[in-house]
Amino acid sequence: MKFFPLISIVMNCHNGDKYLKKSVGSLIKQTYKNWELIFWDNKSTDKSNQIIKNIKDKRIKYFKSQKFYSLYKARNLAIKKAKGKFLCFLDTDDWWLPTKLKRQVEVFKKKNKLSFLYSNFYQFNENLKKKYIFHNTKLPKGFITQDLLDDYKIGILTVMMKKKLFEKFKFNEKYNIIGDFDLFTRISIKNKIDCLQKPLAFYRFHNNNYTKKNLSIYNNELKIWFGTSGKKFYKLNYSIKNLKKIFFKNKIKIFLNYFNFNLPGT
Repeated sequence: MKFFPLISIVMNCHNGDKYLKKSVGSLIKQTYKNWELIFWDNKSTDKSNQIIKNIKDKRIKYFKSQKFYSLYKARNLAIKKAKGKFLCFLDTDDWWLPTKLKRQVEVFKKKNKLSFLYSNFYQFNENLKKKYIFHNTKLPKGFITQDLLDDYKIGILTVMMKKKLFEKFKFNEKYNIIGDFDLFTRISIKNKIDCLQKPLAFYRFHNNNYTKKNLSIYNNELKIWFGTSGKKFYKLNYSIKNLKKIFFKNKIKIFLNYFNFNLPGT
């Protein structure tokens, strides 16, 4: 039997017109054709609406939000519109290699009990116009919860997962940065995760990347996570020491940035 499932791609867009053509164009160029794009226009005020509507492809499903939602609230709402057997995620400033979907579908065809797959990816430095492999070490697979807590390596732009996982799991909407980390680590506890070691996508690194601009928000969300999910992982005998080290290193960075910005004469 042929294995040709519909794949739903979730794209949350809030004023993402600068790189939108490149991102959506990488979907149009996919060698695997049975997909739909769930384009969630999250109250954009730029030309995003005009750009996406000018792309004539019936696989693009446009949804206009009547109010602005946080990233993970918007993703949860968009997922409800998805009809595919599998889900992928792509932001408006990132893009995929043409064989991304095809190569991942082939893995699921061979391993029908598999629910979650990810890959390596390239980081593209917008200022230098250069690309780098994001992870130079071997990516973990199997029951990898501790690996993710020690060194989180899943780029959401590389993920393909069975939509049925969302019958049990959802993005935590109180987060703005670490929601994918929170969700995927929870999924990993009882689900084997597989990976492709070669890069299948490009993450665009630029001056407006959300995590780069909001280190203090990232740290505040980690603090909340320690008091909720972190306690649950601890009770399950997982170590979160490395995450706490990251948290305290970030506190030092935040303090130094604040100190530098408030020096007399600066």
